[in-house]
Amino acid sequence: MEFKEILENRRAVNFFDPEKDVTEAQLKEIVEDAAKSPSSFNLQPWKMIILRDSEQKGKLQKLAFDQPKVSEAPVVIILLADREGWKEGNTTLESHFKNNLKPDQREWFISTTAALYGSSEAATQAFANKNAGLFAMSLMYSASNLGLHTHPMDGFDHEAVRKEFNIPDQYWIPMLICVGQKKADVEILPKAWRQSFEEIVLETK
Repeated sequence: MEFKEILENRRAVNFFDPEKDVTEAQLKEIVEDAAKSPSSFNLQPWKMIILRDSEQKGKLQKLAFDQPKVSEAPVVIILLADREGWKEGNTTLESHFKNNLKPDQREWFISTTAALYGSSEAATQAFANKNAGLFAMSLMYSASNLGLHTHPMDGFDHEAVRKEFNIPDQYWIPMLICVGQKKADVEILPKAWRQSFEEIVLETK
């Protein structure tokens, strides 16, 4: 697809067709496309839990204000933002260092990421969330490119989901993302109002 077509087709769909699956090949392509997203120092502080099993999705639905799309969508992603992605010893950081940097850069690299992202709880949380958000948006555009629909969700009990799915404390859950195809008889309304260029720009200096 052309990029503008991808933008237009990307919609937050509420009603998924449970009979139309997302293949493993499609899901892998979507995730690997999203993995090309930019991230702070290329630290890629994102992970995900993928739910396909109806029983597991049912458990999640109860913790997401009982929204039917959680069970209807063939795939539901629990997106995880790694608040420890900047720390020495983190597996993703170490893989990045091994593959992309030189040994003599290590001291500088570790001290710099710690200073930027480990200076406070707020800095750590912001680091994790902003990078996971970049990954999430890329994932939704990639799904749109394959003719699939998505719905990012923040309507869920964060701590209850953490407990139910045994998610370690280092991860924040920025959102759930439903992935699939919309029900054939559901009409997609025109995109809602968006701010114009003039409304978005507060000031030009």
